[in-house]
Amino acid sequence: MEIAFYVHHHGSGHLMRCLAIASALKNCHIAFLGSRLEQYRSLIPNNIKLISLPMDTPGDQDLDVVNQSPVGLHYAPLNVNGQLQRVNTITSFLASNPNLLFIVDVSVEVAMLSKLCGVPTIVVRQHGLRDDLPHQICYRNAIGLLAPFDERMSGQVPEWISNKTFYTGGLSRFAPSADLSDASKQNVAVLIGSGGTSINNHFLEHLSVQCRQWIFHIVGNIHSSKNINNLHFYGKLEDPRTVLANCCLVIGNAGHNTVMECASLNKRFIAVSEERPFKEQEEKARIIEDLALAVHIPASEIFRVDWEEILENSLASRPNWNGLISSDAAERAAAYLMHTHRTVFQHN
Repeated sequence: MEIAFYVHHHGSGHLMRCLAIASALKNCHIAFLGSRLEQYRSLIPNNIKLISLPMDTPGDQDLDVVNQSPVGLHYAPLNVNGQLQRVNTITSFLASNPNLLFIVDVSVEVAMLSKLCGVPTIVVRQHGLRDDLPHQICYRNAIGLLAPFDERMSGQVPEWISNKTFYTGGLSRFAPSADLSDASKQNVAVLIGSGGTSINNHFLEHLSVQCRQWIFHIVGNIHSSKNINNLHFYGKLEDPRTVLANCCLVIGNAGHNTVMECASLNKRFIAVSEERPFKEQEEKARIIEDLALAVHIPASEIFRVDWEEILENSLASRPNWNGLISSDAAERAAAYLMHTHRTVFQHN
């Protein structure tokens, strides 16, 4: 059974999701296609074939670039050599694997290219306002849509999209567990992802001054030359659960992996939504706030709010994430993909 994943290079969330699903695929030949995958080689099992794609952004040699606003696509510049080579690599791979199911996480352009090649394609759904023409065309042409979350987190989407979607349940690398932290110790975890964030040293210093009685444990690729008593930096951790276990609150961006990890550990969560295409983080943060699972603060407001009041108020109740995380979400996704493969390749 041949299954390949296109893995978008922004942040690490797409890769971690694809890795979780791939690990549950049994007796399958698996390939990952994407840019900048080599930096994660240590995380990717040797049985997964890596196809490195050049970036599709203009290089120094691209002197005649024309940035258009294409109809039906989000991004298709003219006269970019990396774009041309990228398409050539993808189509050559697809042509060499005729019984392939292709999962796109995520790119409208790659999904449409796969469709033009006649390759059955499943598109991973993300949050945000995806009612634009390119997304609508992409979703219409996919043979299926896969949502790595519970249907209650779907937001408002047309019925035809919901009917076409397989909801895996909340997909997290952490098994669901209770939050046993001691709120009286006032420990707060601050998670900093790799997709771009407003949670920087300037903000952390602001937070430490506003909330002198609180202790902040910062996990992520950030350090400070200043010695501030209530800021503790751990760097980037492969597994931050030991730090998170002792914290009664988590502050982080509303990226999908961060939200799902807080859900799996049943943590009180303050979601700082960053500006992303299609308002992805803003919508996700709004959904979990409406479900009484988190406090939503847009990144533009982080220096305007009273953080001590927010932290104190957050301790007044516990969220109930139960049911929004599925311990078998990766297995459910894998079963869906294998069933789909058998359906579209009945004679192979």
